Amino acid sequence: MVSTSTLKKFGLLGSLYLSQFLPFWFLYEALPVLLRQQGLPLKMIGLLPLVAISMTFKFLWAPLIDRYSVARWGHYRFWIIVFQLWVVAITLLCSRLNLQEQLPVLLVGLALMGTGCASQDIATDALALRLLAPQERGMGNAIQGVGGSLGKMLGGGGMLILLSRWDWQPSLWMLAGIMMLALLPVLFYQEPERKVTAPQAPLTPSNYLKIFWRFGRRPGMGRWLLILGLFAAAHNLSFTMFRPLLVDQGFTLAEIGSLLGVAGTAMTMVGAVTAGVFVTRWGRRRSLLSATGIALFGVCTYFLPTFGLSQPSVLYGIVAIVFFALGMVGTTSLTIMMDKSRPDMAGTDYTLQTSFIGIGGILAAALSGVLAQAIGYRGVFTLSGLLLLICMVLITTVLPSSHPQPAAAIASHNRDAS
Repeated sequence: MVSTSTLKKFGLLGSLYLSQFLPFWFLYEALPVLLRQQGLPLKMIGLLPLVAISMTFKFLWAPLIDRYSVARWGHYRFWIIVFQLWVVAITLLCSRLNLQEQLPVLLVGLALMGTGCASQDIATDALALRLLAPQERGMGNAIQGVGGSLGKMLGGGGMLILLSRWDWQPSLWMLAGIMMLALLPVLFYQEPERKVTAPQAPLTPSNYLKIFWRFGRRPGMGRWLLILGLFAAAHNLSFTMFRPLLVDQGFTLAEIGSLLGVAGTAMTMVGAVTAGVFVTRWGRRRSLLSATGIALFGVCTYFLPTFGLSQPSVLYGIVAIVFFALGMVGTTSLTIMMDKSRPDMAGTDYTLQTSFIGIGGILAAALSGVLAQAIGYRGVFTLSGLLLLICMVLITTVLPSSHPQPAAAIASHNRDAS
């Protein structure tokens, strides 16, 4: 039976992840479609994801968020409130801009919005690590996955629907209003005092670089970061080319949107919740191996449309497997990432790991078109499968066969949260 205090934690985290992913997916999915309708050239649209590039490099300022704050507001709670209000304010300012006449100013504003989302993500992840006991991390990260998926639905598809019916200004007002509502739970939350277990040296340039160096030199960390980057590369390599494959098969934008945006996102949430249960019962290693194995099977199903099997039932089956596996891998990986993060440097350690996911995904997506032109869709899918096989081998060498919850860690968490 889940306790009331645990439900409150999950509710808080769900609202935080929903609010931070709303503007991110608006920038990443809805905005390119809107600006293309306004006549923006394809070259410019291809550069639009750069306004959210701070999500990949946010680890660079994560140590500052770990180190400095206003203690009476709660260390990470302070930063969450500041950056959430930052994003809301910039959203309202951007709503007053003319898309055609003030596009350069708008892009600067959107880049600042992306930086605010990235910075809030650092503080939210660190707060989640402090908030969740080790045995709660599986389901806690499932909540993160569900919140992120809902943010994708509302910020991507939902905002496109709003923009098709309303003007630019009222649509952004609605986006800002939802983010303000999602901020309410953290305003009423009292973060426990943050206890620093060791004296902190001044954050000089030399000490700043040592933070990253020491983290990367921890036993097994290099292979773990490689796993994160390789899985992201494998998924993005194949999925980026699956979309144009559907276009080549004659599917309309509406059909692709329904298949990937609705069915795919829903299956990601199912996979995230499933992993939340399995991580607790099976342990980290078995769950991650199983999820990666399902992902490998999903990549194999990508071959079916290349042989002419592109009936709706086949495609929905492919998407169900691929996105279910994505949700499972995501939740399990995020749980392990929490385990590998030091409480004193929660934002930095966790963010460094997520940055490897972003870097691996971006590089693979950028190369996918070039590779597809050279070796075809089947060649790309084969390469993606090989990367996943490498991941499975590495998982067996990095993660212990059992992943017990250390009693000392649980006791320490309970003392900190009391």
